Amino acid sequence: MSAPRTTVTTQVGIVGGGPAGLMLSHLLAKAGIDNIVVEKRDHETIRTTHRAGILEHGSVKLLNDSGVNGRVLSEGHRHDGIDLRFGGRSHRIDFQDLVGESVWLYPQNEVFVDLAAARERDSGDVRYSVRDTEVLDVTTATPKIRFTEADGTEVEIRCRILVGADGSQSICRRAIPADVRSDHFIEYPFAWFGILTEAPPSAPELIYARSEHGFALISQRSETVQRMYFQCDPAEDASAWTEERIWDELQRRVEGPDGLELKRGRIFEQMVLPFRSYVCEPLRHGNLFLAGDAGHTVPPTGAKGLNLALADVGLLFHALDSFFSAGSSTLLDAYSETALRRVWKAQNFSYWMTSMLHTRSDATPFERKRSLGELAAVTGSRYGQQYLAEGYTGWPDN
Repeated sequence: MSAPRTTVTTQVGIVGGGPAGLMLSHLLAKAGIDNIVVEKRDHETIRTTHRAGILEHGSVKLLNDSGVNGRVLSEGHRHDGIDLRFGGRSHRIDFQDLVGESVWLYPQNEVFVDLAAARERDSGDVRYSVRDTEVLDVTTATPKIRFTEADGTEVEIRCRILVGADGSQSICRRAIPADVRSDHFIEYPFAWFGILTEAPPSAPELIYARSEHGFALISQRSETVQRMYFQCDPAEDASAWTEERIWDELQRRVEGPDGLELKRGRIFEQMVLPFRSYVCEPLRHGNLFLAGDAGHTVPPTGAKGLNLALADVGLLFHALDSFFSAGSSTLLDAYSETALRRVWKAQNFSYWMTSMLHTRSDATPFERKRSLGELAAVTGSRYGQQYLAEGYTGWPDN
């Protein structure tokens, strides 16, 4: 006979222990709001999953003002601009001069490490390596999360509010019936071939390069490890490429009369990343709320994914704080509409950056020339540069 299911009660149950879920848990705990986080992956898997990270100034402020720690400032790299490169020439977009803001290069898995350490420091209830997770009764006053702990214990969490921060394959999103949920989705006709390499930086800031051969992004991760990408077919087999071929392809996409030469090193990871955009409307169903990739995803061109997730969390925290401390549901009722305003702005910005910098395989000569004209218009106008700078560094709060 199996052991009875263990029942636990809390104010907020959070499915998903990535940066979005842990950030919300941290903020709620600081406000005295009891919460429990469940996550199917183990801590080490999340910690060692390498993902890029450009943090807007608002995201950095949220991390620091909430007392996570100061590693983003001490170990992250502040970038005051980016280079748009086309026609073999670079055109710097100076964020500080244009909008008075910067971004920070700080990998997403490092954000997770900081947040996980903060929850452990503050004795937060975060349960990793759970399985068979399901959510129930989301339209009632007591939504539930059922799962099995790593040791086999079956658990049911009963909460007042349930938050789905469980990524793009969200089980929480699937709990919203199809007849009340709108799924907005596009898939781009290209992907990114990404690498991690042991090499010094090739440039002090990110280079977004458009060439006749396709797009390339020269990014960084640390002083000794770099991340780079180039546009490819979604069906490309990453394992079929040799290191020499990869480096030659990256180099030809940044070549120009200034003699820019990439600094090469051993490639220790290579993969193909498909490009998709998705938005779920609404982000709320009953007492279930979606945050981050559970509710929306963007292509990485505009560096918006993690920043959108943290913006969701900031909004949702203030709404939950008002609900539990003052008994007001006004902000909770407005959460979906308010969050989606920023989400759609970010979708537009990401779509614009992606379309301007990439070349479809079936693009006509007119379309190719038009995109170059757009790049020239943006880089040749202070107002065009300001539009890009404001979108890249982050808009003011909703």
